[in-house]
Amino acid sequence: MEKTKRIRIITGHYGSGKSEFTANYALKLRKEIEGKFAVTDLDVVNVYFRSRGLKDMFEENGIHMISSSVDAPTLDIPALSAEIHTPLLNDDYNNIIDLGGDKVGATVIARYRDMIKDDDYDMFFVVNANREKTQTAEEVMKYIDEIEEASKLKITGLINNTHMLKATTIEDLERGQEVCRQVSKERNLPIRYVSCLESLVKDIPADFEGEIIPIKLMLREGWMM
Repeated sequence: MEKTKRIRIITGHYGSGKSEFTANYALKLRKEIEGKFAVTDLDVVNVYFRSRGLKDMFEENGIHMISSSVDAPTLDIPALSAEIHTPLLNDDYNNIIDLGGDKVGATVIARYRDMIKDDDYDMFFVVNANREKTQTAEEVMKYIDEIEEASKLKITGLINNTHMLKATTIEDLERGQEVCRQVSKERNLPIRYVSCLESLVKDIPADFEGEIIPIKLMLREGWMM
């Protein structure tokens, strides 16, 4: 299993499932690593389904939640706390950054670029091949180019998070894996993770590249599809 860097940035097309992945990924890493751990919500694009909505759960599990300086989790206010600097500059911290979708969301992290050492971060692009405009390798690579330009950072790995929420099938994941494989070959980017509902894990083909991250839908109410 390839080791990730201290700062892990999660990005991708709007609506790809970045925040659900971030929440589940954070809980997984918290069990595996010791010391200070923070999740930073830099999503100022999407007013719904943001990781900051899980602040109490994160804190209960020893994960410090950092987001807007305004204590209003459902408001889309682009006022970012100065506390964001702490895990970026402090080598004692492990940090996951939930970045807003598309180049608009990626622009936010560019203001912190001088605090992020080149050898100290991974930036993972979440691929949902069922999402419009990221259904082919060419479309995904276009988004990667736009996000890299806006963020001033480089994508270092891919996450196959192809889903249809609770209606996701193994065929959805297989479609996404093929898109990721094409992007991986063209851009020399590893497929780092495959994330899916827990019920699908047993059906994932043995030849899938990437560590499996089982997902619980924590950001959606039970009645939502």
